[in-house]
Amino acid sequence: MIYLVDLESVESRYTSEWKNHFPKVLKEKTNQDVSVISGTEITATTTKGAFLNFGATNIYKADQVREMGNLFYEEKITEQDHFVFADAWHPGIINLRYMADLLNIPIKIHALWHAGSYDPHDFLGRTIPDFISAKKYVPWIRHVEKGLFEAIDYNYFASDFHIDMFLENLLDVEERIGRIRYMRTGKITKSGWPMEYVGSTLKKEKKQDIILFPHRLAPEKQPDIFKDLQNEMPEYEFILCQEQNLQKHEYHDLLSKAKMVFSANLQETLGISCFEILATGGMPLVPNRLSYTEMYRPAFKYPTEWTESYESYLENKDKLITRIKNMMKYYNQYNLEIEKNFESLQKNYFSCDKICDNLK
Repeated sequence: MIYLVDLESVESRYTSEWKNHFPKVLKEKTNQDVSVISGTEITATTTKGAFLNFGATNIYKADQVREMGNLFYEEKITEQDHFVFADAWHPGIINLRYMADLLNIPIKIHALWHAGSYDPHDFLGRTIPDFISAKKYVPWIRHVEKGLFEAIDYNYFASDFHIDMFLENLLDVEERIGRIRYMRTGKITKSGWPMEYVGSTLKKEKKQDIILFPHRLAPEKQPDIFKDLQNEMPEYEFILCQEQNLQKHEYHDLLSKAKMVFSANLQETLGISCFEILATGGMPLVPNRLSYTEMYRPAFKYPTEWTESYESYLENKDKLITRIKNMMKYYNQYNLEIEKNFESLQKNYFSCDKICDNLK
C-alpha cells in the first residue's frame, strides 16, 4: 500500500491540481493501491509573500498526523507500506518514524522538499537567525530539518541546484562527495515534480504583446525590476499576476495569450510558470542562475549580472530592454526552441517517474 500524505489545496497554486493528479499517477505507474491521507481544508488566504497559510497548514497537517496514528493504533500498517509526503516540511514525518520504529515496522518514508531554512531567500531562511553567514549559532530549525532528512528514506528534489544548496547549507558536506554518497544510496534523488498534466491543461492561442510576472510578490522575486521595465516599454502589456487576484482559469487564459514570462528571481529551485509558458507556445526569459541554468536553453537566458540586484539592473537596463524587444519582435523565430525546451523539461523535471521507481 502507498499512503500519500498530500498538501492542502491552494487554488492559485499547483497543489490544487495535485489533489487529483498525484494519487492517480502513483497508482498508474506503480500498479499499487494508493490511499490519500488528507486534512481539514480551511478557506484562507495565503500568508503574504508565501504559497500557503501558516496557520491553516498546521491544522491540516495535525489532522493527517491523527489519521496516521489511527492506522497504527488499528494495526493496519505493514512493513511493505510506503508513505509519500507531498511536502517534506511536515511534523508528521517525525510522528510516523516514531511509531514505525518503536513498533518495529520497517515502512519506507518518501518526501518532496520544496524549501526550508537552508535557502537564505526562503521565508524560513529570512526569518530564522542567519546560520549561513554567522557559522556560530545553529538555530533550532536546522536541527529540525536535519532530523527530517534522516527520518526520510527517500528525499526528493526537483533540480540539481536545489540538491547542491541543500547539501552545502544544511548538511555542510562537500558537494561532489555528498552527491556520490547520498545519490548512490537513494537517500537523495533528483526526481522532478509530478506535473505530467501541464501540457494537456494549458491551451495555445494567438499570442499578444503581453509579458507576465507570475511569481509571488516577495523580495527574492524582485517585482520592482518588472515594474520599472513596464514604465520603460509602454508598447507591451505588463501584468503582475498576483496583483490581479486571478482565478486559476483566468491565469491560464493569460498564459495562453502571453508571449513572455519574465523572471529576475533570486530564488528558484524549479520554476513552474516558466515551464507553463512553454506549454502554451510562449517564451520564458530568465537569468542564467539558480535552477534556470540547468533547465533552460541559451535562447531564453540572459546574463545573471543583469539582475543580481536592483542596482545591477539599473546598470544593465538598456541591455535587458533591447533583449526583451528583440524577443517580442521576432517571437515566431523561437518556435523550435520553445518546442525543444518543453520536451526536455517534461521528461526530466515535470514527471513522477523517478519517484515511482522507488515505490515499485
